[in-house]
Amino acid sequence: MSQILAPSNLNRAFKQVVRNGGSGGVDKMKCGALLPYLLEHKDELVESLLTGKYNPDPVRRVEIPKDKGKKRHLGIPTVVDRLVQQAIAQVLSPIHERELSAGSFGFRPKRSAHGALLQVCRHVKDGYRYAVGIDLARFFDTVNHSKLLEILLRTVKDGPVISLIHKYLTSGVMIGNQPFGRRKPARITNGTRITSTVAG
Repeated sequence: MSQILAPSNLNRAFKQVVRNGGSGGVDKMKCGALLPYLLEHKDELVESLLTGKYNPDPVRRVEIPKDKGKKRHLGIPTVVDRLVQQAIAQVLSPIHERELSAGSFGFRPKRSAHGALLQVCRHVKDGYRYAVGIDLARFFDTVNHSKLLEILLRTVKDGPVISLIHKYLTSGVMIGNQPFGRRKPARITNGTRITSTVAG
């Protein structure tokens, strides 16, 4: 937890959240309001994270259009939760990045669909005739939280960090003004920073 809450890591997380921008979560706070909020509440935020008393807010669910008239659910965390998630991701992503396959391109830093296509082209030049693309449909709706945390525990030996990630996984969803899944096992909502960190 000390690495996550290090001032340099939190400052980097703050800059990334502001750079990313985006809509407000359930509290409607915009990214521009994060600095004034932190100037007033940073110490209590850090203290609540250190003592395990921090409770993430549910994500605000929106639907965005997909191909063929389908819609995709997207979870929008509060700006403060994005800051905390980004701080966690900056510490944990490099640890888990080393364990992932070189052929994996989804939700990874400095990787993209374009990079995957270039890799396929290299394989074709090497004489391979088949390429297999795998997309785990509805992965975030069905992932087993217990198994996910068990896997994280293999490399993350910090109980408070695991507890915080568990709180994010079970923080729930707000659809309109209706809460769903608050403080009990719920879906991981695609679109939050924590999803790419823990599911990567």
